[in-house]
This record gives sequence, C-alpha cells and structure tokens, in this order.
Amino acid sequence: MLIALCIDRLFGWPDFLFRRFSHPVVGFGHLISLFESKLNKSIWSSNLRKATGLFSLFFLVAGLASLSFLILLAIPEGPIGILVTSILVWPLIAAKSLSDHVEAVAEPLKLNDVIKARQAVSMIVGRNSNHLDSNDIARASLESLAENTSDGVTAPLFWGVVLGFPGVLIYKFVNTADSMIGYKNERYRDFGWASARFDDLVNYIPARLTSLIYAIISRNTLEVLHVTLRDASHHRSPNAGWPETSVATSIGVKLSGPRIYDGVETNDPWLNKDGRNPTGHDVFSGLKLFDRFLWATTFLLLLCSIIGFF
Repeated sequence: MLIALCIDRLFGWPDFLFRRFSHPVVGFGHLISLFESKLNKSIWSSNLRKATGLFSLFFLVAGLASLSFLILLAIPEGPIGILVTSILVWPLIAAKSLSDHVEAVAEPLKLNDVIKARQAVSMIVGRNSNHLDSNDIARASLESLAENTSDGVTAPLFWGVVLGFPGVLIYKFVNTADSMIGYKNERYRDFGWASARFDDLVNYIPARLTSLIYAIISRNTLEVLHVTLRDASHHRSPNAGWPETSVATSIGVKLSGPRIYDGVETNDPWLNKDGRNPTGHDVFSGLKLFDRFLWATTFLLLLCSIIGFF
C-alpha cells in the first residue's frame, strides 16, 4: 500500500496508459451498467428491484473476490510479489487525480474566471454547476476534496492493509457502484439501495480515520475535534460529514448548507457554521492541507510496514 501510494503521488494514472488500457474503474462501470440495464426494469415492483440490485452487487463482488484471489495465487512471494501487488493497487488510489482536479478549479477561481471554474467543478461534483457563483464553486470543490480524501485515498489503503489486494479491488467496485446507482431518484432508489448501504458500511471506519488525521495535522486540533464531533452527524451522509467538517474547521470555512439538487433547494445544515464563506484562496488552503494529509498517511503506512517487518 505504501509503494502504491508513492507511485500514485508521483504519476497518477497517466493519459497514455488511459488511452492504451483505459482504467479499472471504467471496467467496473461497464459491468454495473450491464447488470442495471438487464435487471432494473421500471415495470417491476420495488421489492423485486431491491432483490435484483442486491443480487447484482454480491454476484459481482463475489466474482471480483474470486478473480483477485486467483491473481494472488499467481504472484510470487518476496520483493517481486510486493512490487507486482503494488502496481496492481496503484490505479485504485486517486490521490494525484483528486489534487489535480481540485487545482483545476482553484486556478480559474484565482483569476476570477467563473465560467472556467464552473466547467472544472462539474467534473468532480454531481450537482448542476451552471448557476454557481465563486463562493458556491469553492464550497463544492472543498466538499469534494474532503469526501474523496476518504473515498479515493484512505478507504482503499485501509482495506488494502486489512485484506490486501482483494480488499482494495472490492472496495473500489462498491464505491463505483454507489457513485453510479446509489441515488435516491426514481430509477435507482430500489435497485441501487444495496450498493448505497454497503458503501456506507465499508466507508464507516475510513471516513472517521480521515477526519482524525485531518484533525491531528491541523493547527487547531482540539477545535477541529470538538466541531467535528458536534456537526458531522448533521450531514445527510453517515460518513461524508466527518472529513468535510474536519477540513472546514481546519481552514476556517463553513461547508454543506443549503444547495440546489435537480432544481430543488435543500435545507442542509452548515458544517462549522461559524466559519466564513469559502473563496478560491481557501481552495488552495485545502490543497495544502490535503498535501499534509498525504505525507501523514505515507508516514503511517511506513510505520505499519516497519512494525510488520519486525
């Protein structure tokens, strides 16, 4: 996991590899879309669609688990095996990609280019960005940075440490399924129910671990811990509120709050409600905090490796 994180931090997933081999997550998406198109019929009852969604999830998870164990059987022991496994895990971590996407929002915000910033933020958030102002864009990008620190970095590394390569592969598939079919709209509410709930389960510990690390590396650790324990549970997600509140408090801004989804304004409570409305400058502060987070995570993995060696 340590080697995989270092490779990702240095190279990400280069364009030439994407053009030549695509990406494992794209393959996951094709599998999910195939099962959804065949087993999620609008004329079926709610219970039947829940059942087919549950079947699809665990059939595909079982298949990927079996495949990953077969791959492990083919990998030799020793340094070569460690290197090969690291390379297999590498594309399933998204530290550099996350940083690059958020920086692509921060740069036009710094130049007051709201149109370009809207285009960039639309790549990392699910809401309609056409009418977002600069503060809304900064807020959305910081929320994405915080939540995806857990989803894209902490969680795959955590499950990799606990369960090895199969743990990373299965986690990434479940997280992809949730991002595709875990919505509470008419089409996915029933079929994607199992994927959404399973994603909540596998992210429970990583989200709180991410929050704790952010609190430890912040310059106001006790305040971050206090506000996070107070506000995190107010978020609509059982997990996203933890890293979002810790990031918000660390850089002195407020996140979440009212926003518009599918043309409907929500009344979500603020996280760190006494913070200021975020700006482009705060997005850069968030990126600096994320960089410190990655160094702290690298140190923790190194420490675990040394302990495991002895």
